[in-house]
Amino acid sequence: MTTGKGAAWWGLLGFSFLFISALYRLWIPARQLEPHTFSIMDWSILICGILFMGYVKGHCIFYRRFAPRFAARTYYLMMHSNRLHQILAPFFCMSYFYTTRKRKIVTYSLTLLIVALIVWVHHTSQPVRGIIDASVMVGLTWGLFAVWRKTLPVLLGKTPQESPETPEKKRDFNR
Repeated sequence: MTTGKGAAWWGLLGFSFLFISALYRLWIPARQLEPHTFSIMDWSILICGILFMGYVKGHCIFYRRFAPRFAARTYYLMMHSNRLHQILAPFFCMSYFYTTRKRKIVTYSLTLLIVALIVWVHHTSQPVRGIIDASVMVGLTWGLFAVWRKTLPVLLGKTPQESPETPEKKRDFNR
């Protein structure tokens, strides 16, 4: 296996570990829910939250935007990687560095927003916290599968159609 291909696998596996770790941390408060004590309003919020997070976060954000770019950056990593990109492959594939200025602003802004939301949700009580965590778990699970669905073919040799959004703005991956 070439170092670029190994780094690409490291990017996908490292990202997967981060998501599985987050899912586990969300599972702890979500499993403390006591559905038998739910009111109609609690059930309504849970169902709406799951549908909303599944569609907006899982499908619109992860499946349609994040996963194709992640796959393209994985391919770029296989073809053009340097040692720093290889070592930090999960963060390279998630567009934390060596990307366009606009992508960096979006990536870091979303990260700060997510951290702020995590802190806020951490201070809420049950059942609100469990309902939010269960809803977020649906979006993250869909996101994890979307990244694997889009990236696995790339790791097996398929050229992605999306741009990796690197600073040199290359669309031709084979140079």
